[in-house]
Amino acid sequence: HLHGINEDTGTIVEGSLNLCDLAGSERLDRSGAAADAKRLKETQAINKSLSCLGDVFNALGNGSPHVPYRNSKLTYLLQDCLSGDGKALMFVNLSPTMESGNESLCSLRFAQRVNSVELGKATKHVYRNH
Repeated sequence: HLHGINEDTGTIVEGSLNLCDLAGSERLDRSGAAADAKRLKETQAINKSLSCLGDVFNALGNGSPHVPYRNSKLTYLLQDCLSGDGKALMFVNLSPTMESGNESLCSLRFAQRVNSVELGKATKHVYRNH
């Protein structure tokens, strides 16, 4: 959580910042993670979280009355950011190699889906210190 005070005006601003690194989401056959039980489990968990995040963005984009925030820890933790009370920014890392073309295309399609969703205007949490 972030907390800032403008000492000249007495204004207090509160918010939170969530950084999520979803690196490691990849195809099991290319990564070789299937041979290592720990990496396999981690990769599957990351891919499940990304799938759940996609479900949340689909529900938001379609104006669904139910948004499945509770389907993963990631989406549950990001609920405040994605429910119209905050802003979201996503970076997509792409590999320039030909072998990674399909992965890059999937990542760009996911980013395009996310980009098409309007989360609404963020709510400012500004207070006056008396």
